[in-house]
Amino acid sequence: MHASSLALFLVPLFACLHEASAFSVGARLPSLRRAPALAKAAGVRMAADKYCESVTETKRRPTRTVLAGDVKIGSEHPIALQTMTTSMTSDVQGSIDDVMRCADAGADLVRLTVQGNREAEACYKIKEGLLKKGYTTPLVADIHFAPKVAMMVAECFDKIRVNPGNFADGRKTFKEINYENPEDYQAELDFIEETFTPLVLKCKEEGRAMRIGTNHGSLSARTLSYYGDTPAGMVESAFEFARICRKHDYHNFLFSMKASNPKVMVSAYRLLAAEMYDLGWDYPLHLGVTEAGEGEDGRMKSAIGIGSLLQDGLGDTIRVSLTEDPWLELDPCKKLRGIADGQRENKVWSQAVPTWRETTRDFKEFTKREGQLPLQKEGDPIDIRNVLHRDGSVVSVVPPEALSSPDALYHDLGCKTAVGMPFKDLATSDSILLTGPVPASDKAARTALRRMQEVGIGVISPAAVLKESPIDNAIALFDLSEAAESGAGLPEGAIRAAVTVTGAEGDQELAELKSLDPLLIMLKVPDGVSRVHASRRVFEHLKKEGLETPVIHHIEHGSEHGKDDVVLRTGSEVGVSLVDGNGDGVCIQGSPDLSFLRTTSFGLLQGSRMRNTKTEYVSCPSCGRTLFDLQTVTEEISQSTGHLPGVTIAVMGCIVNGPGEMADADFGYVGGAPGKIDLYVGKEVVRKAIPSAEAVGELIQLIKDHDRWVDKDVDEEGAE
Repeated sequence: MHASSLALFLVPLFACLHEASAFSVGARLPSLRRAPALAKAAGVRMAADKYCESVTETKRRPTRTVLAGDVKIGSEHPIALQTMTTSMTSDVQGSIDDVMRCADAGADLVRLTVQGNREAEACYKIKEGLLKKGYTTPLVADIHFAPKVAMMVAECFDKIRVNPGNFADGRKTFKEINYENPEDYQAELDFIEETFTPLVLKCKEEGRAMRIGTNHGSLSARTLSYYGDTPAGMVESAFEFARICRKHDYHNFLFSMKASNPKVMVSAYRLLAAEMYDLGWDYPLHLGVTEAGEGEDGRMKSAIGIGSLLQDGLGDTIRVSLTEDPWLELDPCKKLRGIADGQRENKVWSQAVPTWRETTRDFKEFTKREGQLPLQKEGDPIDIRNVLHRDGSVVSVVPPEALSSPDALYHDLGCKTAVGMPFKDLATSDSILLTGPVPASDKAARTALRRMQEVGIGVISPAAVLKESPIDNAIALFDLSEAAESGAGLPEGAIRAAVTVTGAEGDQELAELKSLDPLLIMLKVPDGVSRVHASRRVFEHLKKEGLETPVIHHIEHGSEHGKDDVVLRTGSEVGVSLVDGNGDGVCIQGSPDLSFLRTTSFGLLQGSRMRNTKTEYVSCPSCGRTLFDLQTVTEEISQSTGHLPGVTIAVMGCIVNGPGEMADADFGYVGGAPGKIDLYVGKEVVRKAIPSAEAVGELIQLIKDHDRWVDKDVDEEGAE
């Protein structure tokens, strides 16, 4: 696709794209397919229907090999792990120490920010110092705004990362620029080529690798004016630079499409892969969710984004960007790679399910499948409508012995309590899955169940358990084969039936769902079967048959799985379905405590852009550009503002991605200068150069000024 033909196409196409520039859940993804007639008339190449090698089993997308130092990146090699130092690059010894510690933790490559001549000169000393200590780990220079600096550092570092959004275009201003004719657009492309070509030739001469790394938060003003803030713009931004590389027969490069929103990130990489299939390109992919944050939330968002793509065989090198010390990123990297490689303690997770063909999922659409919520029937003794939530449901697994301590159980389920009575809160489990019988003689346990039902918490239990020990107004859970044989006759006291499906059933057995009409489906894929592909098979069947039964993803973790394992595996294996809009909730079963599994469930729904139950943070992982103690400040902000569901706050160490990522945030806290903070509302800076000691208080006041603040409940304050 030539730049001139693209420009002729984009002027009329922009009107089609602009209204979708703010990507939202359920919205059709903007892409070059938005106006096929215009595209055909302009001679523009369109994205292929294929974005991965197979949608029914995990196969790595074939790529060429890119060589960064002595590390080979591509489909014929293990997925390479990398991270980024947080020391100032001008601090030579600090940077050397960071690199060594990261390498010792398992990093195959380590990236350092190189923002000016002083840092570029330090790079020579850093490389020399590492070699003297026997460390040959390839070093990657992170370049923004500085083509001349890139030329300098290409003489000593092994790989250069360029950001197409600011390499040649300079600092983003977010001014609206309207290109009246193709000549204006072409003039911009000519300037990019003039600026970027020397680095291409330098890398080719020196044998250096390159990453063309688009960031959702730092698209150029030119790209924004045509595409808006969209995945299509991210792809085209990278392709502008790739065409220049190819023009000079330089192919030792790879791509990345990073965003803080996992859904945008996944859509951009899939669109990129589809375009490369269509063009016959085979460049590797570097995966990452940028500004993912810290702790469980950062790991969950990374697992949803990176894990979803790895499940489809996309990705050749990965970085988990956490607001933590860089060497701590390597453990989740290793775990995600382990899941992708199909092995976890000798269990194979990437095994194919029975033969089937996918016809209903369009990877370019991302439209949510809407399950039919429970309907109230005349004569129902309880309100059945509350057992599921319209934005995504959480079902918590409860053993019968937990009922012996009702107050502790209510707490673990996220209930508020008053005089011993539970009440639903914003992040209360919608239903429980009771795993064993509760004797009729256990009055305290029976009272606890009744009280939960009275406040809208559903009680689901296996039909065999309810036959042994009936519970009034319970939902009886049948295996699909069991339900088909019995006609789903309800046990005594049960009010509705639910069905467990594995995705490994035969086609005739799945066909029984149409006649059963269950309240919900629990999708529980057995060990040894690929969850993502079994799930896709089930949703393919439901869509083809026109069945709107809500589906809860039920995933069980063994006792050997710690908290990080639970987060990363759940995010990878369930998140891939949720980002496609397939699923109405989650039920996580495992050995960690019930409260943790509940909050992880809500974290999965929020990370998948389904249900917001807490403040969302867009927090960068820190690097040598960071102008304040990011970890400490992020913790302080989260402690003060973590009780504001529906509010998104960006915490950025510097200006590089800061303003752009404000597109995904309501409020922003961005380092503007040493000791000084700029505050944003959306993309607009509203308060500048605030002393760091006063900035968190000013942020809180800003939130109050915009009527987004609520005071913490007494219970929440006491919990801290």
